[in-house]
Amino acid sequence: MKISKLHIDQFRHLENLDFDFTYPEDFHIEEKRGKPLDKICFIGQSATGKTGLLQLIYDHSINLLNLELINGQIFRLKNNLNKSEVTFLIENDIFHLKNNEVSFKNRVYRNDFNSGGGQVTSLIPKQDKKDIFYFKANLVSDQNINFLSTNPIELIEKHSNELQAIKKEFEERDNLFLMEENYGLLFNDNVDTKIWLHLLVDYLNYRKNFTQKMSELIHKGFINDVNKLSLEFNKWQKDNPNRLESFTKEFNYILEHLNLEVDLVNTEYSIPIKNKGREEIIPFQDTSTGTKQLLLTSLPLYSLETKGSLILIDEPERSLYPNIQMEVMDYYKRLAPEAQFITATHSPFVAASFEPEERFILYFDKDGKVAVRRGTSPIGDDPNDMLDNDFGIDYINKYGKKIYNEYLEKRRQLLFEENEEVKQKLQDEIESIGDKYNF
Repeated sequence: MKISKLHIDQFRHLENLDFDFTYPEDFHIEEKRGKPLDKICFIGQSATGKTGLLQLIYDHSINLLNLELINGQIFRLKNNLNKSEVTFLIENDIFHLKNNEVSFKNRVYRNDFNSGGGQVTSLIPKQDKKDIFYFKANLVSDQNINFLSTNPIELIEKHSNELQAIKKEFEERDNLFLMEENYGLLFNDNVDTKIWLHLLVDYLNYRKNFTQKMSELIHKGFINDVNKLSLEFNKWQKDNPNRLESFTKEFNYILEHLNLEVDLVNTEYSIPIKNKGREEIIPFQDTSTGTKQLLLTSLPLYSLETKGSLILIDEPERSLYPNIQMEVMDYYKRLAPEAQFITATHSPFVAASFEPEERFILYFDKDGKVAVRRGTSPIGDDPNDMLDNDFGIDYINKYGKKIYNEYLEKRRQLLFEENEEVKQKLQDEIESIGDKYNF
């Protein structure tokens, strides 16, 4: 499922806005022309409505996925979405919603809350339904951090009666209990504990079985024969692979930039992280905010089914150093290669990971209303050019401007100065400023 068009008649302070989320017919990659964008980036100063757009798309998506029919009429269509028009591509079929009317598979359905009883059916076939994930900017919270900081054995003991049931219910998405709607997973400051348990259940079970096996081998006296202990453990390991290994390969790809890596031996934490230089385990609660955000986002993207899904991420750059900001979207796309990503950012480093056609710049027009235009800077452009072209920001601050004006004034003086000694002094000063500020 991919979103391809959005028209907003009125939503909060946004009015009469059109978004075409498809590649233009002259796009440089021929096979993508006219198709929904692989990824979308909203740019704009505060209060232009970037986060609101993510919320609107999220609401539209879960509304679409949970639409039901009674006697051929739409049931459960949310009234608060009436003032926007949206088009999704579901497999090869177009879903279009406008003014309480839905068209899908060459049929038109109207919203009728007064329908009598009758057979209830789902508008979108189950096999075509793909989940939507919304990672909010407040994801790094005490509650989420505390859960991943808890010892695995403690988690197993506390939730032992729930683990298998949770795993089964996630495999049968029709019966999800996470929210009123069956579809849509929200990753905010208070993520449902059951979601984290589902994501960690295989790692927790391995930790439990690993501890039991080592205890068993020690009680049998293998501790006195290291070679035999290793042989017996390796036999057990073949039948009980550590599922954390596959996630580790992906997560270490981005952790390497922080001189960190996942430790596959430590059992204190569900996903133990260590400093590569000091070989020291870092408690999750003591890692940097950026590291926390990367793990809290990467784990769901890697572990959940994302093929054909929508993934919304608000401010993916939060607390990340620029070198990681430049790579973070490519890294997330690597974890979920067949999903459509939609982000909102203030970072020129993140924005440079998008094609200009994938960027949508929100700005205030002369009447003070929010308008939208597409990006102009090419993908991978210099962040300063990105700030100038797409963000509309003069990236030289008042201190730099003052120096630059002094630089220009000295050059002007040099043109008219006749005293050789003064000219040499001006020339030296000009070169010194030019070297220092790269003028």
